[in-house]
Amino acid sequence: MKDYHINIFYSEEDKGYIADIPDLKHCSAFGETQEEALQEVLKAKEAWLEAARTTGKSIPTPRDYPLIYQDT
Repeated sequence: MKDYHINIFYSEEDKGYIADIPDLKHCSAFGETQEEALQEVLKAKEAWLEAARTTGKSIPTPRDYPLIYQDT
């Protein structure tokens, strides 16, 4: 099973790293390091999925993969 793609980038404005999951609308997190941003967005992903399950919101299939991550 594929998992959701995660983007991590440095934000000059925030002076830290932002991690987001494009397939899960508004699912993002901040960290002072890349690793911290990743750990925080993984927590946010679980909270997003749990909220979707609880409210009956549809959960998108992971689809946003750059070509370099796709199986050949």
